[in-house]
Order: sequence, then C-alpha cells, then structure tokens
Amino acid sequence: MRDIKFGYFMPTGDLDQAKAAAVSAERDGFFSVSTNDHFYSPLGGPETPQLECFTALTAVAAVTSKIKLVPAVAAASFRSPALLAKIVSTLDIASAGRFVCGLGAGWQDKEYINHGYRFPPLAERLAQLDETLQVLKAMFNDDAPSYQGEHFSIENAYNNPRPLQKKVPIMLGGSGTGLLRIAAREADIINMIPPTGNGKDFVNDPAATLKFDMARLKQCIAKLHGFMRDAGRDPSDIELGGLCLVGMSSDAKDQGLREMASQLGFPDYETAQASPVALLGTPEEVRKELRKRIDETGMTYFISFMSSPETQEMFAKDVMPEFAS
Repeated sequence: MRDIKFGYFMPTGDLDQAKAAAVSAERDGFFSVSTNDHFYSPLGGPETPQLECFTALTAVAAVTSKIKLVPAVAAASFRSPALLAKIVSTLDIASAGRFVCGLGAGWQDKEYINHGYRFPPLAERLAQLDETLQVLKAMFNDDAPSYQGEHFSIENAYNNPRPLQKKVPIMLGGSGTGLLRIAAREADIINMIPPTGNGKDFVNDPAATLKFDMARLKQCIAKLHGFMRDAGRDPSDIELGGLCLVGMSSDAKDQGLREMASQLGFPDYETAQASPVALLGTPEEVRKELRKRIDETGMTYFISFMSSPETQEMFAKDVMPEFAS
C-alpha cells in the first residue's frame, strides 16, 4: 500500500489568497496544492475571477519549499503540446522538482468557444490528449524530440533545460472509458471524478454526482485495471486518487453539513457521507469513512476542497495524523 496523501485545492481567483493557502497547506502537512485550469470559473459565473493555472502555480512555487504543485487538471487543448512541455519543464525547475503534471481532455464548452478555441467532440479531445502525452514524453526525454501524429507534430523540438525530475509524474483526471484507456498506458496517477461530458463539473451537476457512487467508482477502477493488464502494466503502477468536498464539525448534528449535502443534490445526509466526492462529518466519522474507502478501493490520494478554514484546521489536526506514514 502506498502512503496516504492529502491534497489541498487552493482559491482560484485571487493570487494573494492562493499563495497564503499554499503556505498554510504546507505548514499543515498536506502533500500537494492544486488549482484548476479555466478561462471561466466553474465555481462561479463567466465574470468570476479566475487565475491562469501555471502562472498561479509558479507564484506558489516561490513561497513554498516542500509541497507538490498539481494542476487538477489542466486542459491539454488550451496550449500546444510543445509549449506545454516548455511550461512544465520550467515550472518543475522553478519548484525544485515539485511538479506533478495533471492533465485532462477539457470539458467546459463555452470557455473554449468564447475565447476563440474550437471545441472538438470528446473523441477528438481524447485523441489530442493522447498525442499531447507523446509529445511531452519526447520533449522530456529525447535529445532531438520529434513526433508525427494526426493532430500534432514536432521536429527537432529541442527542450533545454529539461525538467529537474527524471520522470515528471503524469496525473490524468476523469473516469470515462476513453480517458481510462489512455491512463492505463500513460498515467502515474489518476484523479477519479464524475463525468463532465455534459459541460458541468460535479459541484454543479447533481445528476452526475449522484450517479458517481462507490459502486460506480469501483467499476471504473476495475475497468482501469483491466485496461492496464491489456497494456502489459501491473494495476499497482497507477496511484488512485480523487477529488472531494470536505465539511467538518465537532457536532454530529451540525445543520450546515446537511445543507452542504443538499446543495450537492444528495437526497439525504447519509448518502452524501458515503459518496466518493464528499467527506462530511465529525473527525471520527471522517476518519472512519476514509479508512473504509482506502480499504475498499485502494485509493491513496485525496485532493480536497475545504468548505471553511475551520474545516481545514480540523482536518489537518484531527484526521491527517491518523494516516501519516
């Protein structure tokens, strides 16, 4: 079993807040900090402030020293693969080797179209993601990187200086069959989240959130492991992770936690507590639920949206130490 890791999802619209949150998360012992990659914030409306992913993480790298930097996740199609390879290489150097390359196929159609990007069908976006990974590997490892694909090509795309890490970890985000097939071949980590093919993420899509229960998560993991065996990889080669909203209270009857469950679309509090995308309850309840998930699924990396500073403090003090290696 791998070490249990906890990630912290930073504020996405204010750089000072993001840096302060990263410093706080590092102090509290979190493994990583994350931000998303959008033009329009999925946590608000089109005019909600939204920082650019890699620039924000570079600023965070300058004020931290140990915590990993993990986009959750960057849209592969927002940048050419060659430019993305150069960005990742530079950020890995800037962070002294603390970068994890979190990537996905993109999903929020309006931000593509309104910012002058074509929004291809899902199959094409997945193919572009796959080719992006081939370009990244070439530019991270080859002396004279070249690649010819259907969507992208490079020729002698020299990438100096290369990343500081000999192997920049690749984390792919999603749970659809096409994404799982790519992850089975290419990923070091997978961030399992509800499907986003209808243009919404799980925070804003109660139907997808409800469908993505523990049974569905286990089915996705089994499918991933099957694809890995087909690709000649051992299932243990990929670390299993996921995103979850964390809300905690010392009061087991706290009404605010029940309101959070209702806002996410759950029919009752108990269903929310058992959902892979939520961790709600007292410290004892959250510890018990986490242990259950780890034992039943093999998941070891939990990237968390903290509902409040009080929840973060309680989680770091009363939950994380039980899972420290």
